[in-house]
Amino acid sequence: MKIGELAEATGLSASRIRFYEKIGLLRAVKRQVNGYRSYPAEAVVYLGLITSAQQAGFSLDELRALLPADLAQWDHGSLVAAMRAKLADIEALQKRLEESRTQLLEVLHEVERKPADMDCAANAKRVLAQFGMGEAKDS
Repeated sequence: MKIGELAEATGLSASRIRFYEKIGLLRAVKRQVNGYRSYPAEAVVYLGLITSAQQAGFSLDELRALLPADLAQWDHGSLVAAMRAKLADIEALQKRLEESRTQLLEVLHEVERKPADMDCAANAKRVLAQFGMGEAKDS
């Protein structure tokens, strides 16, 4: 299969496919006598895996270490371990994001509770003092 056909089959640009080849992610490429690249049919599956894994949060370096040159040589244990590690990373990130969201909502609520007769600077000191982010000083 030529690169244009592979690009059409995967929805990827030819330059993206060449990039994956250049960095060592797509290795099952042969050159024809005329110099054109020739890709096996399984390159469609392989590029689909790369795209899906990137969308799941795997970096190109992680993929390079994880993906074998031939799908038949895939190390099941390494694949499962990498996927479990990525899930743990995502769950930790979700937890941090939820904590940040909760804190931001609390601060926003307090900022919005500014008494009508209080200026913004005084309100900022009030909010910062409430959340232990600054020193409230009596003036």
